[in-house]
Amino acid sequence: MSDPVPPPIVAPSTTPPLSLHVPEPAVRPGGKPDFSHVRVPEAGTVRRPPLDVAAADIRDLAYTIIRVLNREGRAVGDWAGSLDADGLRRGLRAMIKTRAFDARMLMAQRQGKTSFYMQSTGEEAIACAFQLALEPGDMNFPTYRQQGLLIAQDWPLVDMMCQIFSNEKDRLGGRQLPIMYSARDAGFFSISGNLGTQYVQAVGWAMASAIRGDTRVAAAWIGDGSTAESDFHSALVFASVYRPPVILNIVNNQWAISTSQAIAGGENATFAARAHGYGIPSLRVDGNDYLAVHAAARWAIDRARRNLGPTLIEWVTYRVAAHSTSDDPSKYRPKEESDAWPLGDPVERLKNHLIGIGEWSDERHAQARAEIDQEVLDAAREAERHGTLHTGPKPSAKAMFEGVYKDMPKHLREQRRELGV
Repeated sequence: MSDPVPPPIVAPSTTPPLSLHVPEPAVRPGGKPDFSHVRVPEAGTVRRPPLDVAAADIRDLAYTIIRVLNREGRAVGDWAGSLDADGLRRGLRAMIKTRAFDARMLMAQRQGKTSFYMQSTGEEAIACAFQLALEPGDMNFPTYRQQGLLIAQDWPLVDMMCQIFSNEKDRLGGRQLPIMYSARDAGFFSISGNLGTQYVQAVGWAMASAIRGDTRVAAAWIGDGSTAESDFHSALVFASVYRPPVILNIVNNQWAISTSQAIAGGENATFAARAHGYGIPSLRVDGNDYLAVHAAARWAIDRARRNLGPTLIEWVTYRVAAHSTSDDPSKYRPKEESDAWPLGDPVERLKNHLIGIGEWSDERHAQARAEIDQEVLDAAREAERHGTLHTGPKPSAKAMFEGVYKDMPKHLREQRRELGV
């Protein structure tokens, strides 16, 4: 045997060791809020392209923000004018009701009447305006922060509350986490806690609608954090290849559960720009501007319904409340951050616009809030009559065996007999 070859002598490296870049929030608790990364153009300055525009011709719209309401509350620009005064008042009431509903259900959770709740404070315009641009039969695949999709179409509040309380009238039989509604008649697909799955299912549903030769469109919903899930990209592949009638919504509210949007890739590019690699047209919209949301939603929905394919929309907004009732946002962001958000409060902005055009007043606003607060309180009292988390009637135990298998397996039939239900 020959002698082993000694290892080569390697000179010390003059380059620094490798390292990873881990994005950090612009500011931590106790610091001064910083939204310098949100570049806000003047309202009315972003053009409105024709419906049949090619994706390559509107690449710039993924890097700006479509806005209609200016600082004086006037509607300006090409995207203005999609709603009359009655439509705007309906939208304002829907947002007020959504906020009042959130406040009442948060109180119920604090009182121990339900185990869990998630608010949409500051994001009401997105769901409410989008819903009013849809038609009956269209299907939303929402996240857990789109309760406004139901409330904007006057879905019964008692029905929603019974699901939250998991009582005897819970249409889901206590089998879903509170706030994970499901209402097929309302075009509201069952909520999934793993949000990425909604994208895949929405694209598949839209493909099925096209295969049937139907006229219904689908709307997929996801948060900025969940765009990092593989399901998001799988859905975009199918949407780009088959061009089904689907609107791909990304609600960028700046925060996932406790990490900033930078962790999901928002530091180096907009979320709307992710559509470019798939050849899908995309828009970036002021999610706190009710008029801009409705106009952009109508544009994308019309494209889908005219068989012009998918559109991806990034709604730029801010999560004012905690991620959920089990979250403490003071641990990861300044308490004053919501006040510094540059796009304002969607309710106040629409209210001021209506007052400015002579179609609303502070007195009517106060009256509307009082009426809606009473409506929500009455609904809560009615829902509580059917039970809450710890009191009153509950769903039957037999419900846990139903709605899964067409033909119940033998072992489940035996378990059900043992329970006597």
